Amino acid sequence: QVQLVESGGGLVQAGGSLRLSCATSGFAFNRYDMGWFRQAPGKEREFVAAITCGSTYSVDAVKGRFAISRDSARNTLYLHMNSLKPEDTAVYYCGRKAGSCYGYDRPGSYDFWGQGTQVTVSS
Repeated sequence: QVQLVESGGGLVQAGGSLRLSCATSGFAFNRYDMGWFRQAPGKEREFVAAITCGSTYSVDAVKGRFAISRDSARNTLYLHMNSLKPEDTAVYYCGRKAGSCYGYDRPGSYDFWGQGTQVTVSS
C-alpha cells in the first residue's frame, strides 16, 4: 500500500536549518508529483513547496530559504529549510499529488499524506 513517512523535524533556534525527509513506498515514486504542506495550531493546512511537471514551486514566505528536492533512487522527497523563523513552526506533511500539473498549492489535489513531523523554531 502507499506509504509516506516524514522525518527530520525537531526544535531549532531561529536562523538554524533542518532537512525534512519523506520516505515513500507502495507506488512508482518517479511517476508522481509531490509536495510539502504545513499546519500550525488553529490554522488550515498551507502549501509550502511542490515539484510538479518538472518544475519546483514554493510559497513566497519561504522563497530563498526553503528548497524542495527528490531522490528517485531512494524514493524520497526532501525539504531543505534554512534561516528558519519562529513563524515556520508547524507540523510539516508531505503529499502525493494526483492529476494534472495544476493545483499544486491546494491540499485537495493530493491523494495520500504522511503522518507529519513537528518543526519548532524558538526565538
